[in-house]
Amino acid sequence: MAIMIKAIRGMHDVLPTESAAWRYIERTFRQLMDSYGYGEMRMPVVEKAALFVRTVGEATDIVEKEMYNFVDRNDERLCLRPEGTAGCVRAGIENGLLQRSGPQRVWYCGPMFRRERPQKGRYRQFHQFGVETFGMAGPEIDAELLLLTARLWKMLGINGLELQINSLGTVAARARYRQQLVAYFNGYLEQLDSDSQRRLKTNPLRILDSKNPSMQAVIDGAPKLCDCLDDESEKDFSRLCALLDAAGVAYSVNPRLVRGLDYYEKLVFDWVGTIGAQSTVCAGGRYDGLVSQLGGPVTPAAGFALGIERLLALLDEEKLAALKPVSDAYLVLAGEAAREHGLVLAESVRDTLPELRLRVNCGDGSFKSQLKRADRSGASLALILGEDELAEARITVKYLRQERQQQTIPQTALTALLREEICNHVQERG
Repeated sequence: MAIMIKAIRGMHDVLPTESAAWRYIERTFRQLMDSYGYGEMRMPVVEKAALFVRTVGEATDIVEKEMYNFVDRNDERLCLRPEGTAGCVRAGIENGLLQRSGPQRVWYCGPMFRRERPQKGRYRQFHQFGVETFGMAGPEIDAELLLLTARLWKMLGINGLELQINSLGTVAARARYRQQLVAYFNGYLEQLDSDSQRRLKTNPLRILDSKNPSMQAVIDGAPKLCDCLDDESEKDFSRLCALLDAAGVAYSVNPRLVRGLDYYEKLVFDWVGTIGAQSTVCAGGRYDGLVSQLGGPVTPAAGFALGIERLLALLDEEKLAALKPVSDAYLVLAGEAAREHGLVLAESVRDTLPELRLRVNCGDGSFKSQLKRADRSGASLALILGEDELAEARITVKYLRQERQQQTIPQTALTALLREEICNHVQERG
Protein backbone atom coordinates (compact mmCIF):
# COMPACT_ATOMS: atom_id res chain seq x y z
CA MET A 1 0.00 0.00 0.00
CA ALA A 2 1.32 3.46 -0.91
CA ILE A 3 2.53 5.66 1.95
CA MET A 4 0.11 8.52 2.62
CA ILE A 5 1.54 12.01 2.17
CA LYS A 6 0.36 14.37 4.91
CA ALA A 7 0.15 18.15 5.04
CA ILE A 8 3.22 20.07 6.21
CA ARG A 9 3.25 20.68 9.96
CA GLY A 10 1.65 23.99 10.78
CA MET A 11 -0.25 24.18 7.47
CA HIS A 12 -3.90 23.22 7.60
CA ASP A 13 -6.71 22.26 5.26
CA VAL A 14 -9.99 24.18 5.46
CA LEU A 15 -12.79 21.64 5.04
CA PRO A 16 -16.28 22.31 3.62
CA THR A 17 -17.73 22.21 7.15
CA GLU A 18 -15.36 25.06 8.13
CA SER A 19 -15.24 27.17 4.99
CA ALA A 20 -18.68 28.73 5.58
CA ALA A 21 -17.29 30.50 8.65
CA TRP A 22 -14.30 31.74 6.63
CA ARG A 23 -16.63 33.10 3.97
CA TYR A 24 -18.74 34.80 6.63
CA ILE A 25 -15.70 36.63 8.04
CA GLU A 26 -14.41 37.52 4.57
CA ARG A 27 -17.84 38.79 3.48
CA THR A 28 -18.20 40.88 6.64
CA PHE A 29 -14.75 42.39 6.23
CA ARG A 30 -15.34 43.18 2.56
CA GLN A 31 -18.64 44.87 3.45
CA LEU A 32 -16.88 46.93 6.13
CA MET A 33 -14.10 48.01 3.76
CA ASP A 34 -16.62 49.04 1.11
CA SER A 35 -18.52 51.14 3.65
CA TYR A 36 -15.32 53.05 4.54
CA GLY A 37 -14.31 53.55 0.90
CA TYR A 38 -11.23 51.27 0.83
CA GLY A 39 -10.13 49.55 -2.39
CA GLU A 40 -8.82 45.98 -2.63
CA MET A 41 -5.19 45.12 -3.51
CA ARG A 42 -3.97 41.65 -4.53
CA MET A 43 -0.21 41.03 -4.28
CA PRO A 44 1.94 37.99 -5.12
CA VAL A 45 2.62 35.36 -2.47
CA VAL A 46 6.27 35.12 -3.63
CA GLU A 47 8.47 38.23 -3.33
CA LYS A 48 12.18 39.01 -3.43
CA ALA A 49 13.70 38.23 -0.04
CA ALA A 50 15.53 41.58 -0.08
CA LEU A 51 12.18 43.35 0.24
CA PHE A 52 11.70 42.03 3.77
CA VAL A 53 15.38 42.20 4.77
CA ARG A 54 15.29 45.92 3.99
CA THR A 55 11.91 46.72 5.56
CA VAL A 56 11.20 44.23 8.33
CA GLY A 57 14.83 44.32 9.48
CA GLU A 58 17.74 41.92 9.06
CA ALA A 59 18.02 41.42 12.85
CA THR A 60 14.35 40.55 13.40
CA ASP A 61 13.11 37.05 14.23
CA ILE A 62 11.12 37.00 11.00
CA VAL A 63 14.19 37.39 8.78
CA GLU A 64 16.65 35.52 10.98
CA LYS A 65 14.53 32.49 11.86
CA GLU A 66 11.09 32.37 10.29
CA MET A 67 11.17 33.35 6.63
CA TYR A 68 10.71 30.64 4.01
CA ASN A 69 13.35 31.69 1.46
CA PHE A 70 14.93 29.89 -1.47
CA VAL A 71 17.04 30.47 -4.57
CA ASP A 72 15.24 29.99 -7.90
CA ARG A 73 16.71 28.82 -11.22
CA ASN A 74 17.96 32.34 -11.99
CA ASP A 75 19.95 32.39 -8.74
CA GLU A 76 17.59 35.00 -7.34
CA ARG A 77 16.75 34.78 -3.64
CA LEU A 78 13.00 34.70 -3.19
CA CYS A 79 10.67 34.08 -0.24
CA LEU A 80 7.10 33.32 0.70
CA ARG A 81 5.76 36.57 2.10
CA PRO A 82 5.88 36.66 5.92
CA GLU A 83 3.70 39.79 6.16
CA GLY A 84 1.74 42.05 3.82
CA THR A 85 2.73 45.67 4.41
CA ALA A 86 6.09 45.62 2.62
CA GLY A 87 4.59 43.92 -0.44
CA CYS A 88 1.70 46.38 -0.51
CA VAL A 89 4.10 49.34 -0.41
CA ARG A 90 6.25 47.75 -3.12
CA ALA A 91 3.18 47.26 -5.31
CA GLY A 92 2.01 50.82 -4.69
CA ILE A 93 5.36 52.30 -5.73
CA GLU A 94 5.91 49.97 -8.70
CA ASN A 95 2.45 50.60 -10.15
CA GLY A 96 2.41 54.35 -9.57
CA LEU A 97 -0.34 54.26 -6.96
CA LEU A 98 1.62 56.24 -4.37
CA GLN A 99 2.81 58.84 -6.88
CA ARG A 100 -0.76 59.94 -7.57
CA SER A 101 -2.24 62.94 -5.83
CA GLY A 102 -4.54 62.40 -2.90
CA PRO A 103 -4.65 59.84 -0.11
CA GLN A 104 -4.91 56.12 -0.73
CA ARG A 105 -6.86 53.59 1.34
CA VAL A 106 -6.40 49.91 0.44
CA TRP A 107 -6.96 46.45 1.90
CA TYR A 108 -5.90 42.91 1.04
CA CYS A 109 -6.45 39.36 2.18
CA GLY A 110 -4.41 36.19 1.82
CA PRO A 111 -1.92 33.68 3.23
CA MET A 112 1.35 34.61 4.96
CA PHE A 113 4.16 32.23 5.87
CA ARG A 114 6.47 32.01 8.90
CA ARG A 115 8.32 28.96 10.11
CA GLU A 116 7.32 29.24 13.76
CA ARG A 117 6.52 26.58 16.31
CA PRO A 118 2.88 25.73 15.55
CA GLN A 119 0.36 26.23 18.35
CA LYS A 120 -3.25 27.31 18.72
CA GLY A 121 -3.71 30.64 16.96
CA ARG A 122 -0.27 30.49 15.30
CA TYR A 123 0.44 28.51 12.15
CA ARG A 124 3.19 28.36 9.55
CA GLN A 125 0.69 29.25 6.85
CA PHE A 126 -1.75 31.74 8.32
CA HIS A 127 -4.21 34.15 6.75
CA GLN A 128 -4.51 37.86 7.30
CA PHE A 129 -6.60 40.85 6.41
CA GLY A 130 -4.38 43.88 5.96
CA VAL A 131 -5.35 47.54 5.74
CA GLU A 132 -2.92 50.24 4.59
CA THR A 133 -3.41 54.00 4.23
CA PHE A 134 -1.06 56.40 2.48
CA GLY A 135 -0.71 60.16 2.23
CA MET A 136 -2.49 61.11 5.46
CA ALA A 137 -0.47 62.54 8.35
CA GLY A 138 -1.88 63.23 11.78
CA PRO A 139 -3.99 61.23 14.20
CA GLU A 140 -7.33 61.39 12.35
CA ILE A 141 -6.54 58.46 10.06
CA ASP A 142 -5.12 56.58 13.07
CA ALA A 143 -8.45 57.08 14.83
CA GLU A 144 -10.35 55.92 11.72
CA LEU A 145 -8.39 52.65 11.69
CA LEU A 146 -9.22 52.04 15.34
CA LEU A 147 -12.89 52.92 14.88
CA LEU A 148 -12.99 50.64 11.86
CA THR A 149 -11.64 47.68 13.82
CA ALA A 150 -14.00 48.38 16.72
CA ARG A 151 -16.89 48.28 14.26
CA LEU A 152 -15.65 44.96 12.86
CA TRP A 153 -15.80 43.30 16.30
CA LYS A 154 -19.35 44.59 16.67
CA MET A 155 -20.38 43.25 13.24
CA LEU A 156 -18.88 39.83 14.04
CA GLY A 157 -20.36 39.73 17.56
CA ILE A 158 -16.91 39.43 19.16
CA ASN A 159 -16.72 40.78 22.71
CA GLY A 160 -13.98 41.09 25.28
CA LEU A 161 -11.15 42.50 23.15
CA GLU A 162 -9.00 45.21 24.76
CA LEU A 163 -7.40 48.01 22.75
CA GLN A 164 -3.83 48.82 23.84
CA ILE A 165 -1.98 51.80 22.34
CA ASN A 166 1.47 53.34 22.64
CA SER A 167 3.69 55.81 20.84
CA LEU A 168 7.18 54.84 19.68
CA GLY A 169 7.98 58.45 18.74
CA THR A 170 9.89 59.48 15.65
CA VAL A 171 12.91 57.56 14.42
CA ALA A 172 15.25 60.14 15.98
CA ALA A 173 13.48 60.02 19.35
CA ARG A 174 13.53 56.24 19.34
CA ALA A 175 17.25 56.22 18.55
CA ARG A 176 17.89 58.33 21.67
CA TYR A 177 15.70 56.03 23.71
CA ARG A 178 17.52 53.00 22.32
CA GLN A 179 20.80 54.32 23.68
CA GLN A 180 19.27 54.76 27.15
CA LEU A 181 17.78 51.28 27.01
CA VAL A 182 21.05 49.62 26.01
CA ALA A 183 22.94 51.42 28.78
CA TYR A 184 20.33 50.34 31.33
CA PHE A 185 20.16 46.66 30.35
CA ASN A 186 23.94 46.40 30.13
CA GLY A 187 23.87 46.87 33.88
CA TYR A 188 21.67 43.74 34.27
CA LEU A 189 23.25 41.38 31.76
CA GLU A 190 23.31 38.43 34.17
CA GLN A 191 19.55 38.72 34.72
CA LEU A 192 18.69 38.71 31.00
CA ASP A 193 17.87 35.44 29.27
CA SER A 194 19.83 34.43 26.18
CA ASP A 195 17.18 35.73 23.81
CA SER A 196 17.18 39.16 25.46
CA GLN A 197 20.99 39.29 25.46
CA ARG A 198 20.89 38.74 21.72
CA ARG A 199 18.19 41.37 21.27
CA LEU A 200 20.25 43.86 23.28
CA LYS A 201 22.62 44.00 20.30
CA THR A 202 20.02 43.87 17.55
CA ASN A 203 16.59 45.13 18.66
CA PRO A 204 16.64 46.15 22.36
CA LEU A 205 13.05 47.45 22.35
CA ARG A 206 11.86 43.86 21.97
CA ILE A 207 13.23 43.08 25.45
CA LEU A 208 10.36 45.16 26.83
CA ASP A 209 7.93 42.69 25.27
CA SER A 210 9.51 39.63 26.95
CA LYS A 211 7.13 37.32 28.81
CA ASN A 212 9.91 35.76 30.92
CA PRO A 213 8.63 36.17 34.52
CA SER A 214 12.15 36.23 36.00
CA MET A 215 12.93 39.40 34.03
CA GLN A 216 9.82 41.43 34.83
CA ALA A 217 11.34 43.38 37.72
CA VAL A 218 14.30 44.44 35.57
CA ILE A 219 12.00 45.39 32.69
CA ASP A 220 9.72 47.38 34.99
CA GLY A 221 12.70 49.47 36.05
CA ALA A 222 13.79 50.29 32.50
CA PRO A 223 13.56 53.86 31.16
CA LYS A 224 10.13 54.71 29.77
CA LEU A 225 9.75 55.52 26.09
CA CYS A 226 7.09 58.12 26.91
CA ASP A 227 9.76 60.17 28.71
CA CYS A 228 11.79 60.40 25.48
CA LEU A 229 9.03 61.33 23.04
CA ASP A 230 9.43 64.34 20.79
CA ASP A 231 6.86 67.15 20.94
CA GLU A 232 5.20 66.16 17.64
CA SER A 233 4.64 62.56 18.73
CA GLU A 234 3.29 63.64 22.13
CA LYS A 235 0.86 66.06 20.48
CA ASP A 236 -0.37 63.46 17.96
CA PHE A 237 -0.79 60.82 20.65
CA SER A 238 -2.77 63.17 22.91
CA ARG A 239 -4.99 64.14 19.99
CA LEU A 240 -5.61 60.47 19.16
CA CYS A 241 -6.64 59.75 22.76
CA ALA A 242 -9.07 62.68 22.62
CA LEU A 243 -10.59 61.37 19.38
CA LEU A 244 -11.05 57.89 20.87
CA ASP A 245 -12.60 59.37 24.02
CA ALA A 246 -15.05 61.39 21.92
CA ALA A 247 -16.03 58.28 19.95
CA GLY A 248 -16.51 56.20 23.10
CA VAL A 249 -13.79 53.65 22.24
CA ALA A 250 -12.18 52.26 25.40
CA TYR A 251 -8.40 51.82 25.41
CA SER A 252 -5.40 51.55 27.69
CA VAL A 253 -1.94 53.00 27.20
CA ASN A 254 0.65 50.22 27.35
CA PRO A 255 4.16 51.74 27.58
CA ARG A 256 5.69 48.29 26.94
CA LEU A 257 3.89 47.80 23.63
CA VAL A 258 6.58 47.76 20.94
CA ARG A 259 7.09 46.16 17.53
CA GLY A 260 9.42 43.50 16.20
CA LEU A 261 9.39 45.18 12.77
CA ASP A 262 11.84 48.01 12.18
CA TYR A 263 9.60 50.26 10.09
CA TYR A 264 7.09 51.31 12.78
CA GLU A 265 7.15 54.76 14.37
CA LYS A 266 4.77 56.92 16.39
CA LEU A 267 1.48 55.08 17.02
CA VAL A 268 1.40 51.32 17.59
CA PHE A 269 -1.71 49.43 18.73
CA ASP A 270 -2.92 45.92 19.56
CA TRP A 271 -6.39 44.49 20.01
CA VAL A 272 -5.85 41.81 22.63
CA GLY A 273 -7.92 38.76 23.54
CA THR A 274 -7.10 35.23 24.69
CA ILE A 275 -6.48 32.44 22.17
CA GLY A 276 -4.36 29.67 23.62
CA ALA A 277 -0.87 31.03 24.23
CA GLN A 278 -1.56 33.95 21.89
CA SER A 279 -3.33 37.18 22.79
CA THR A 280 -3.00 39.67 19.92
CA VAL A 281 -5.84 39.48 17.39
CA CYS A 282 -5.06 42.66 15.45
CA ALA A 283 -1.90 44.79 15.40
CA GLY A 284 -0.94 47.97 13.58
CA GLY A 285 0.45 51.46 13.69
CA ARG A 286 2.25 54.14 11.67
CA TYR A 287 5.20 53.64 9.32
CA ASP A 288 5.81 57.07 7.81
CA GLY A 289 9.32 56.26 6.56
CA LEU A 290 8.64 52.95 4.82
CA VAL A 291 7.58 54.25 1.40
CA SER A 292 10.70 56.37 0.95
CA GLN A 293 12.80 53.52 2.34
CA LEU A 294 11.64 51.43 -0.62
CA GLY A 295 12.35 54.12 -3.19
CA GLY A 296 9.02 55.96 -3.26
CA PRO A 297 8.19 59.54 -2.30
CA VAL A 298 8.10 60.64 1.34
CA THR A 299 4.62 59.44 2.33
CA PRO A 300 2.90 59.26 5.71
CA ALA A 301 1.36 55.81 6.17
CA ALA A 302 -0.54 53.73 8.71
CA GLY A 303 -2.27 50.37 8.77
CA PHE A 304 -2.94 47.11 10.55
CA ALA A 305 -3.19 43.36 10.05
CA LEU A 306 -5.46 40.84 11.73
CA GLY A 307 -5.41 37.06 11.67
CA ILE A 308 -8.39 35.20 10.24
CA GLU A 309 -7.63 32.02 12.21
CA ARG A 310 -7.61 34.04 15.42
CA LEU A 311 -10.93 35.65 14.55
CA LEU A 312 -12.43 32.22 13.94
CA ALA A 313 -11.30 31.12 17.40
CA LEU A 314 -13.25 34.04 18.89
CA LEU A 315 -16.55 33.50 17.09
CA ASP A 316 -19.47 32.34 19.20
CA GLU A 317 -20.07 28.57 19.02
CA GLU A 318 -23.76 29.04 18.18
CA LYS A 319 -22.87 31.41 15.35
CA LEU A 320 -20.34 28.91 14.01
CA ALA A 321 -22.92 26.12 14.10
CA ALA A 322 -25.42 28.28 12.22
CA LEU A 323 -22.86 28.93 9.50
CA LYS A 324 -22.29 25.28 8.62
CA PRO A 325 -23.35 24.65 5.01
CA VAL A 326 -26.71 22.95 4.44
CA SER A 327 -28.89 22.48 1.40
CA ASP A 328 -32.23 24.24 1.03
CA ALA A 329 -33.76 21.49 -1.08
CA TYR A 330 -32.77 17.98 -2.19
CA LEU A 331 -34.01 16.49 -5.47
CA VAL A 332 -34.81 12.76 -5.12
CA LEU A 333 -34.81 10.93 -8.47
CA ALA A 334 -36.43 7.50 -8.76
CA GLY A 335 -35.77 5.74 -12.06
CA GLU A 336 -33.51 6.29 -15.06
CA ALA A 337 -35.94 8.61 -16.87
CA ALA A 338 -36.30 10.74 -13.72
CA ARG A 339 -32.52 11.00 -13.37
CA GLU A 340 -32.23 12.37 -16.90
CA HIS A 341 -35.12 14.82 -16.57
CA GLY A 342 -34.13 15.80 -13.01
CA LEU A 343 -30.84 17.36 -14.04
CA VAL A 344 -32.62 19.50 -16.65
CA LEU A 345 -35.28 20.51 -14.14
CA ALA A 346 -32.67 21.46 -11.56
CA GLU A 347 -30.86 23.71 -14.04
CA SER A 348 -34.13 25.44 -14.87
CA VAL A 349 -34.76 26.10 -11.16
CA ARG A 350 -31.20 27.45 -10.72
CA ASP A 351 -31.71 29.81 -13.67
CA THR A 352 -34.69 31.38 -11.88
CA LEU A 353 -33.50 31.06 -8.25
CA PRO A 354 -29.68 31.38 -8.25
CA GLU A 355 -29.66 31.96 -4.47
CA LEU A 356 -31.28 28.57 -3.78
CA ARG A 357 -28.98 25.81 -2.52
CA LEU A 358 -30.30 22.80 -4.44
CA ARG A 359 -28.61 19.41 -4.27
CA VAL A 360 -29.50 16.73 -6.83
CA ASN A 361 -29.07 13.05 -6.03
CA CYS A 362 -26.50 11.57 -8.39
CA GLY A 363 -25.65 7.91 -8.78
CA ASP A 364 -27.58 4.92 -7.53
CA GLY A 365 -29.70 4.79 -4.42
CA SER A 366 -33.07 3.45 -3.40
CA PHE A 367 -35.93 5.82 -2.69
CA LYS A 368 -35.46 5.27 1.05
CA SER A 369 -31.68 5.87 0.97
CA GLN A 370 -32.16 9.05 -1.07
CA LEU A 371 -34.58 10.41 1.53
CA LYS A 372 -31.95 9.71 4.19
CA ARG A 373 -29.39 11.64 2.13
CA ALA A 374 -31.87 14.49 1.83
CA ASP A 375 -32.29 14.59 5.59
CA ARG A 376 -28.52 14.48 6.22
CA SER A 377 -27.99 17.36 3.79
CA GLY A 378 -29.93 19.63 6.14
CA ALA A 379 -32.47 20.46 3.46
CA SER A 380 -35.86 21.85 4.39
CA LEU A 381 -37.57 20.16 1.45
CA ALA A 382 -37.21 16.90 -0.42
CA LEU A 383 -38.37 17.25 -4.04
CA ILE A 384 -39.42 13.82 -5.32
CA LEU A 385 -39.47 12.99 -8.99
CA GLY A 386 -40.49 9.44 -9.91
CA GLU A 387 -42.26 7.69 -12.77
CA ASP A 388 -45.74 8.85 -11.70
CA GLU A 389 -44.66 12.47 -11.29
CA LEU A 390 -42.75 12.37 -14.58
CA ALA A 391 -45.78 11.03 -16.46
CA GLU A 392 -47.97 13.86 -15.14
CA ALA A 393 -45.31 16.64 -15.32
CA ARG A 394 -45.66 17.07 -11.56
CA ILE A 395 -43.32 16.89 -8.54
CA THR A 396 -43.89 15.88 -4.93
CA VAL A 397 -42.75 18.21 -2.14
CA LYS A 398 -41.97 16.58 1.22
CA TYR A 399 -41.35 18.82 4.26
CA LEU A 400 -38.37 17.52 6.25
CA ARG A 401 -38.24 20.12 9.06
CA GLN A 402 -41.93 20.84 9.57
CA GLU A 403 -44.97 18.79 10.52
CA ARG A 404 -46.77 19.44 7.22
CA GLN A 405 -48.52 17.19 4.75
CA GLN A 406 -46.54 16.55 1.58
CA GLN A 407 -48.07 17.82 -1.64
CA THR A 408 -47.76 17.14 -5.33
CA ILE A 409 -47.71 20.18 -7.60
CA PRO A 410 -47.15 20.92 -11.32
CA GLN A 411 -43.47 21.29 -12.20
CA THR A 412 -44.28 24.73 -13.60
CA ALA A 413 -45.29 25.83 -10.07
CA LEU A 414 -42.08 24.60 -8.42
CA THR A 415 -40.03 27.80 -8.60
CA ALA A 416 -42.89 29.85 -7.14
CA LEU A 417 -43.22 27.42 -4.23
CA LEU A 418 -39.46 27.39 -3.58
CA ARG A 419 -39.36 31.18 -3.66
CA GLU A 420 -42.19 31.40 -1.14
CA GLU A 421 -41.00 28.59 1.15
CA ILE A 422 -37.26 29.30 1.13
CA CYS A 423 -35.81 32.12 -0.92
CA ASN A 424 -37.92 34.95 0.52
CA HIS A 425 -36.73 33.99 3.99
CA VAL A 426 -33.03 33.53 3.23
CA GLN A 427 -30.63 36.36 4.03
CA GLU A 428 -27.80 37.11 1.60
CA ARG A 429 -25.21 34.36 1.72
CA GLY A 430 -21.61 34.28 0.53
